[in-house]
Amino acid sequence: MSTLDLSVSGMSCASCVGRVERALAAVPGVTQASVNLATERAQVEMRQDIPADQLVAAVRKAGYEAAIVTDGGDADELSARHAAEQALLKRDVLLAVALALPVFVLEMGSHLLPAFHHFIEQAIGRQANWTIQFLLTSLALLFPGRRFFTSGIPALLRRAPDMNALVAVGAGAAYAYSVVATFLPGLLPAGTINVYYEAAAVIVALILLGRYLEARAKGRTSEAIQRLVSLQARSARVSRDGSIVEVPIGQVKAGDLLELRPGERVPVDGEVVDGSSFVDESMISGEPVPVEKSPGAALTGGTVNQNGALMLRATKVGGDTVLSQIIRMVEQAQASKLPIQALVDRITMWFVPAVMAASALTFVVWLALGPSPALTFALVNAVAVLIIACPCAMGLATPTSIMVGTGRAAQMGILFRKGEALQALRDVRVVAVDKTGTLTKGRPQLTDLVLAEGVQRPDVLAAVAAVESRSEHPIARAIVRAAQAEGLTLDAVDDFESVTGYGVRARVAGRPVQIGADRYMEKLGLEVDVFAEAAHRLADEGKTPLYAALDGRLAAMIAVSDPIKETTGPAIRALHDLGLKVAMITGDNRRSGEAIARKLGIDEVVAEVLPEGKVQAVKRLKQEHGLLAFVGDGINDAPALAEADVGMAIGTGTDIAIEAADVVLMSGDMGGIPNAIALSKATIANIRQNLFWAFAYNTALIPVAAGMLYPLNGTLLSPVFAAGAMALSSVFVLGNALRLRGFRAPAQRGAKDGLRLKERTR
Repeated sequence: MSTLDLSVSGMSCASCVGRVERALAAVPGVTQASVNLATERAQVEMRQDIPADQLVAAVRKAGYEAAIVTDGGDADELSARHAAEQALLKRDVLLAVALALPVFVLEMGSHLLPAFHHFIEQAIGRQANWTIQFLLTSLALLFPGRRFFTSGIPALLRRAPDMNALVAVGAGAAYAYSVVATFLPGLLPAGTINVYYEAAAVIVALILLGRYLEARAKGRTSEAIQRLVSLQARSARVSRDGSIVEVPIGQVKAGDLLELRPGERVPVDGEVVDGSSFVDESMISGEPVPVEKSPGAALTGGTVNQNGALMLRATKVGGDTVLSQIIRMVEQAQASKLPIQALVDRITMWFVPAVMAASALTFVVWLALGPSPALTFALVNAVAVLIIACPCAMGLATPTSIMVGTGRAAQMGILFRKGEALQALRDVRVVAVDKTGTLTKGRPQLTDLVLAEGVQRPDVLAAVAAVESRSEHPIARAIVRAAQAEGLTLDAVDDFESVTGYGVRARVAGRPVQIGADRYMEKLGLEVDVFAEAAHRLADEGKTPLYAALDGRLAAMIAVSDPIKETTGPAIRALHDLGLKVAMITGDNRRSGEAIARKLGIDEVVAEVLPEGKVQAVKRLKQEHGLLAFVGDGINDAPALAEADVGMAIGTGTDIAIEAADVVLMSGDMGGIPNAIALSKATIANIRQNLFWAFAYNTALIPVAAGMLYPLNGTLLSPVFAAGAMALSSVFVLGNALRLRGFRAPAQRGAKDGLRLKERTR
C-alpha cells in the first residue's frame, strides 16, 4: 500500500468534497480517499500498482481538475495559484459590482423612493429601464458570473448538483423570468409581469464578494506552512573541484562540503567540520539562546548562523531534512479529517439535493396557495431558498479550524503527525509520562559534592574525576564533565582496579583514591556517619550517594542524578489545572521515582518496569481513568506510545519514538503537553462553533426564505439578502477559525511561542 497526495481545483462547497471522494474511492485498488476543501488536497491510500494517472482521470471525470503533488508540497506553485485566483476574483468582483449597482439603483430605487420611480418613468420609460437592466445583467452573468454556469450546469446534468448549480439555477431563473417579462410579456399571466434583474445581478456580485473574502481568509489559514517554507534556503555554497560555487539547494547532495557565512541560514542538515560559531536554533528547540557549534556538532537546516564562519558536511538533504519533515507533518495534519467531520460528510451528501427539492416545493406551494401574483411570489421565494442554503460554510467549518489550529501548534513547537490526535487530545483524562529524558534532562549531572572538614573541592573533584575517566559508566562521565566544566586538570592514573560489588580504586599522582558505596568505606574502616544528615536528605530526593576516600581518609560524599527539567514543574501544574491526572511510568527504582513524584506533585508512580511493563501499565491506566496520552522519548517507549490513545514523543528523542507517536513536541519541553491539550480543546470548540453556524444558520433561514413568516407578519426574504446572508455565513466561519491564531497556551512556554516563526520571518 502507498499514500498519494493530489491537488484538486474547482471545488466550491462540501458537496464537491463528497463527490471527489466518491470518485476516487470508486477506483479499484483505492482503500480510502480524504479530500480537504480548505487545502484543496486529496489524500489517497491505495495499492502501489495503481497508476496515479487513473486517479487524476477519475477526478476529472467527476468535473474537477487534479494534479499529483510532489514531495515537498509544491508550496510556491500552490501559493502562486492562490494569488492568481485571488486576483481573478478581485477583478470579477469589481466588474460585477460595477454592473449590478446601476441595476440595483434602477429597480430598487423605484420601489423605495416614489419620486425616483416617477423620474425614471418620465425620463426613459419602463421598457427602456428594463432593457438597460437586461443589458447590464446579461453582461454580469456572461462575464463575472459565467463561472457559476460553466461549473453548475454540467454538475446539474451529471445529477450531482453543487453550490455553483444552486447559484446558476437561482440567478438563471430570476434572469429568465425577467427576460420573458421584458420581451415576451404576453406569455405571463396578468399581474405577474415584473423583472428581477437586480436579484440575478446582485446575487452574482455578492457571492463573488464572499468567495473573494474566502480566498483571502484561506490564504491566511495557510500562513504557518508558508512561514515554514520560507525558512528553507534557496541556494548553498558548495565545495566543488577545490573551489566554492553557489548552486540551487536541489543540487546539494549528502556528503557535500558547504561554506556557511555569518548571518546565513543553514541550507541543509549537516555536521560542522571546520570553524566555530553560535547558531540560533529557536526554530527547532524553542530556546532563544544561541547554541555554540564546533567541529563534530550537528546543524539543522533552516537555523541561523550568527557570528562565525563554518564549513559543514551535508548529512541530510531534500525531503530528508528535519525542516522538510516538519513541513510534511504539518501538511498531513492539515489535510487530515477528524472523526467529527464524518457527521458533516453524511449530511452534506444529501444537502444540495434536499435544498433543490425544498426550492421546488416552495415554488409549487406558493404557486398553488400564494396570493396574487402567485407566480411572482413562487419564483422569488424559490430562488431565495436556493441561494440561502449554499453549503459553502459547511465545507469550510472543519478544515479551516484544523489548518489554523495545527499551524498555531507548529509555531509553538507542537507537531500533529496524525490529525485525529487533535480531536482525541481534547478528551484525554490521564497523562502518563516516562521519567528519563521527559521529566528529566536525560543526562546525569553531578548534583551534590559534600566535603569533609579540611578538604578542598578542586582537590577532591580532580582526583575523583581522574579515576572515573577510566570508566564509561554514565555516572562516571557526569563526574568527569563536572571537573572539565570547572577547568580542573586531571592527573595521570595508575593501578586502576574495579572492586566488584564495592567500587573502584586507583592512584592519582601517587595518591591513593577509593570511590564507592557506604559498604566500601566501611570495608576500608572509614565511618560515614559524619555525612548522615546529608545522606538522609539525598535519600529523600531519590539520589544514591557515593563516597570518596583520599590518602586513606574519608574526603567527600558525591551524588549524581538526572536533574529535572526547569519546565517540568510548571507543566505538571498546568495539566492539573486542566483537570487531568498525571502518572509516571519508569524503569528506574521506586524510591527514586516516588521522590520525584513527591517533588513534582505527580498523582501515580509505576516504577521498575520493562518496556512490556510500560504497555501493561498504559492499558491499566486507560481502564481506570479513561482516554490516555503517553509521553516518552526513547526506543523503549515506542510500544507504550503506540498503545496509548494519543502518543506524544519528545522531539529531542529517538526517531523510532517519534515515528510511533501521534504528536511530536519539537522543543523537548514538557510545557508542550498542556499546550497541546489546551489547543486541542480550543480547536474542537472552534469547529463546533463553525458547524453550529453553518448548519443552524443555513437550516434556520431556509423556512424564512421559503416565506413561512409571510402569513404571520408579511415578511419575505429577498434573494438579494439571501445571497448576502449566504456569503456572510462562509466569511463568519473563516473569521472564527482565524481567531485560533491568537491562541495563548496555559504553560509558561506557550506565551513564548516555541518555534517563534512569526518573529523570525517577519
